[in-house]
Amino acid sequence: MDDESNVTYIILDGYVGVQKYRYVYFFITLAVYVLIICSNSIIIYLILIHQNLHEPMYIFIAALLLNSILYSTNIYPKLLIDFLSEKQIISHSFCHFQYFTFYTLGSSEFLLLSAMAYDRYVSICKPLKYPTIMTKKTVSVFLALAWLVPAAQIAGSTMLSAKRKVCNFTLSGIFCNNSMYSLHCVRSRALSVYGVVLLVNLAFFPVILILFTYTRIFLITYQSSNIVRKKAAQTCLPHLLVLINFTLLGAYDIIILRLESNIPKIARLLMSLQIILYHPLFNPIIYGLKMTEIFKHLQRFFCQVKII
Repeated sequence: MDDESNVTYIILDGYVGVQKYRYVYFFITLAVYVLIICSNSIIIYLILIHQNLHEPMYIFIAALLLNSILYSTNIYPKLLIDFLSEKQIISHSFCHFQYFTFYTLGSSEFLLLSAMAYDRYVSICKPLKYPTIMTKKTVSVFLALAWLVPAAQIAGSTMLSAKRKVCNFTLSGIFCNNSMYSLHCVRSRALSVYGVVLLVNLAFFPVILILFTYTRIFLITYQSSNIVRKKAAQTCLPHLLVLINFTLLGAYDIIILRLESNIPKIARLLMSLQIILYHPLFNPIIYGLKMTEIFKHLQRFFCQVKII
């Protein structure tokens, strides 16, 4: 607690060897962050400027990549500051803001993938009705709900946590996630129950919906022509790969919380880095390489860059 400014600071105790390798950590993290920003931004830019990519599927992909940029920006700048600081600390209020943003954007990922699954279902299984169902208004509503619903629900747990009295000022991590609950003087049953409700609403139900939707797609396309099956595989496989990847990383976050006192510090650090490293880089790679139209525009883009 800083008595002069009446600001509570939390020590981030998840770093390993930061005093010795601070510049190595800094430049590697900076390089990864720049790569995340550039790779995601290029595909967003291509989707925005090319008329043939102004379809719901690509709009959802652009939203997903924008989500990755925001998700990374919530974490990486603070990491870079911490690597160059003598003390790795964060204010209590900013810790809650980071927690709120981390889980809001993480939950938005599941809802965006749900919207993409529904879009693929209508496109493949009800192609004649697609233009009347997936209108600009429908897409706008899906995008708004994907960000506003998680924000509203995560805000509840953030406010509940912020009101809890803090007795422990050392956080076993490099950023603020659910491990923040260990700072409270007394474990809150209400927070635990609310956390389970959030997990079910914002992760479990969307995943079940996505799996059900793609099962329906594959069952219907199995009875169709080779062309339809190929189209379904080309457009659905990338979304499924992204879903599997993000679900595994979400499981990592839960594992870290449950086992934080039972695993070595270096192992906990590596698991935390995986949560913020793989997914923001995985998305542009998958959609850039696996989505045919995006890949074509990427090739032209890099050819123009080489010429310049």
